[in-house]
This record gives sequence, C-alpha cells and structure tokens, in this order.
Amino acid sequence: MTIIIALLLVAGLALIFGLVLAYAGVRFKVEGDPIVDNIDAILPQQQCGKCNYPGCRPYAEAIAKEEAEINQCPPGGETTMLALADLLDREPKALDAEAEAAVPLVAIIDEQTCIGCTLCIKACPVDAILGAPKAMHTVIAQECTGCDLCLPPCPVDCIEMVPISANLKTWKYPLPI
Repeated sequence: MTIIIALLLVAGLALIFGLVLAYAGVRFKVEGDPIVDNIDAILPQQQCGKCNYPGCRPYAEAIAKEEAEINQCPPGGETTMLALADLLDREPKALDAEAEAAVPLVAIIDEQTCIGCTLCIKACPVDAILGAPKAMHTVIAQECTGCDLCLPPCPVDCIEMVPISANLKTWKYPLPI
C-alpha cells in the first residue's frame, strides 16, 4: 500500500512540475531575430570559420548588428554576398581578398599514414570524416566543405587539401544580377 501511495505522490509531483514547465515555456518564450534567421539561411552553413567567426550563425548575428561586412564568406563567394546585399538593402562590396582567392577544396586522408587518433573527426564541423579509434579514417568528399579545420589537430600530417576537380556537379557560376 505504501508503494502505491509513493508512486502516486511521485506521479502527481511529476504532473505538477510538467505543467509548470509547460506554462513557463509558453509564457517566457524568447523570440529570435528574424533578420538573423534570414541571413543565416543564405549563408552556406559550412561552419568553416574563414569569416573570422566560429560558425555561420555568429557571423549572421554580426552582420545583423552591422559589426561585420557582408563580403567575408569565402565559401559563399560573390553569390552569397549579392544575396545578402539584396536582403539587407546594402550596397554590394568586392569580396574579401581571401574570399576572392578561395578555390574549392576537399580533404584527402593518406590512409597508409593515418594512425586512427580520431582528432580529425572531432575537429570536422560537418561530420565528413569516417573512422574509428586506432583504425584508418576516410573523408566523404560530398560532405567535405574544405574548411581545413581537420589539418591542425592531425599529429602525423596525413591530411591534404586538394582542389575539387571541376565537373557538372561541382561547377559554380554567379547568378545574374
């Protein structure tokens, strides 16, 4: 009998706390900035850090606050910069020197040299590297964004960034204005 009373008491408390949390979630809901969401949707979501921000969302927030320019995204290139200029009603700017010179790259792992340390897997922001501890790793080329964040943690320097060969699937072209 005491077990049933204890179970009913715990269930009642869980119900009360659940209702309080549900009410608080609705009552104190924090709305995001819709312009940041729109900017973030335009960015390529490579999380490469080449814009000097740790990811696309922080860069979008900086653009919305006018703390960053719209031309700092090398992976997005001119197409992204023009889309951001159109969205924000700003004057298009020439791409950053780094963004202009950016060539699409993909990581390649020398499988004979790889020691299976998994440091590159932890560093990859898009989970493009497959492998297991103490086993050879490989890169899913279609998922790799070319951010080169996997290079510094590799203790045996078995990762190389190579240009993506131009074909119908990888060819990028600017949108007409």
